Amino acid sequence: MDARHHRQRIVTEVGEAGQRRLQQSSVAIVGVGGLGSPVALYLAAAGVGHLGLVDDQRVELSNLNRQIIFEECDVGRPKVEAAAGRIRLLDPAIRLDEREVNVRASNVAGLLAEYDLVVDGTDAFETKFLLNDAAVILRKPLVHGAVLRWGGQVTTVVPGGPCLRCLFQEPPEPGDVQTCEEAGIIGAATGVIGSVQAEEAIKILLGVGEPLSGRIFQHDGLRGETRTTAFPRDPDCPVCSSRSRITDLSRYTAQVSPRGHVLA
Repeated sequence: MDARHHRQRIVTEVGEAGQRRLQQSSVAIVGVGGLGSPVALYLAAAGVGHLGLVDDQRVELSNLNRQIIFEECDVGRPKVEAAAGRIRLLDPAIRLDEREVNVRASNVAGLLAEYDLVVDGTDAFETKFLLNDAAVILRKPLVHGAVLRWGGQVTTVVPGGPCLRCLFQEPPEPGDVQTCEEAGIIGAATGVIGSVQAEEAIKILLGVGEPLSGRIFQHDGLRGETRTTAFPRDPDCPVCSSRSRITDLSRYTAQVSPRGHVLA
């Protein structure tokens, strides 16, 4: 192994074997925006060998206050294309899948199937619940993240553990929660939440530490506070319990996109 990952390899929980494990791992990053940007950069820098970038949007000037993987010259380009170009400058050895597609029930299983882990960098409620349900059904670990204004949250869904629906059974009705377009967003807050998501992904891939399974990490940048709160698995959860009612994705009839409401 080259010197690129030396400072990481000497971490007790990583070592040579852990670094090889990261190189052999694959992660799907759904939504290459404010959260997906730091996640993609940190996982690439950590040496994760295979990244799938999933996003159907193009770079806009208003993205640049928080989507740090892009530059002004990328405006108008597909996000997956621009992000892949930046990652190749960081480490040309990483295998990259550029998937410029809308995530929907008919394609989500195929999009996630080949990856070891999924990171949710989306900002639409329906997409977040679709990813949660797909991850539980496919038995894929999922790192959920959301951000709004000065803060955000992270929780990790692992096979057999509580899922997002144990916290929120259904998405809120349209208009009940403000979007980042309505309420705004501080770019540094996306960096905090995206960095925690990257840490969670690395822990799961290495099999070390204590992932945020059954716990939700919440960050309030305006108050300078963070807290972690435990939550139980819901025995009546519609997707992850023994009484699950969602056993496939047929309930999702409309096409959904990583763009929309922000969960925070």
